[in-house]
Amino acid sequence: MIQYLKELIINSLSGAGYTLILLFKAILQLRGVFFKRKEIIQQMYIAGVSSFLVVSIVAVFTGMIMGLNAGLGLKDFGAEGQIGILLTITLTREMSPFMTALILAASVGSAIAAEIGTMKVSEEIDALEVMSIDPVRYLVMPRIVGFSLMVPVLCIYSTILGILGGALIGHFQLNLEYQVYFNDVFTRIASIPGLKDLYVGVLKGFVFGVTVSTIACSYGLRTTNGAIGVGRATRESVVTSFLMVIFIGYTLTSIFFNK
Repeated sequence: MIQYLKELIINSLSGAGYTLILLFKAILQLRGVFFKRKEIIQQMYIAGVSSFLVVSIVAVFTGMIMGLNAGLGLKDFGAEGQIGILLTITLTREMSPFMTALILAASVGSAIAAEIGTMKVSEEIDALEVMSIDPVRYLVMPRIVGFSLMVPVLCIYSTILGILGGALIGHFQLNLEYQVYFNDVFTRIASIPGLKDLYVGVLKGFVFGVTVSTIACSYGLRTTNGAIGVGRATRESVVTSFLMVIFIGYTLTSIFFNK
């Protein structure tokens, strides 16, 4: 048992160090971002446009579920009209970045890990190095940049859809007028605390994007043991991404909103 825990800690620290070094190398390669613009746009399409449908469905139902539960709870105190403000705060500050990051980690992040992992076990990565092509510049940097740019966009998109989903529930389930609901929403967003919520949400989306894409690339590049290793790397990249999104989300919230 002690030996297993020792190996687990050593492997975890080794993987964390490798991932941080990989991120640093990718940052150094940003000087060539203009020359890799086609690859970056392709990754933006994969991470963003291809994920619009699932993000839309989850965002709408998240807003509806949160609106219904919050409205029923506030109804006991005669304050169901406040769900517009409550949803705006919750979605912009926390739920939209969180849900978007988890969705993309499970769909796009796993695909990145599997793609690079397959290239690793089939020795395509080694072939790139033999041809003096840096795998970080060729594979990692475009994926991190494209993924990280699209997550904040999807966060804003999911926030809008979540608020619309809450409006539907507020109108049909709680008999709340659309005008009252959206007046509260716009009033909150236009306020200084509301703008702070929005900026922090976008920042979280960007940080989540960097985190998930870097972890996926790291696991892909460390894949061994053939097809079995690809499956293991894909699974572990998703699990690690989930844990890091939760941890980083809590840390950023405590930094920006801890009074």
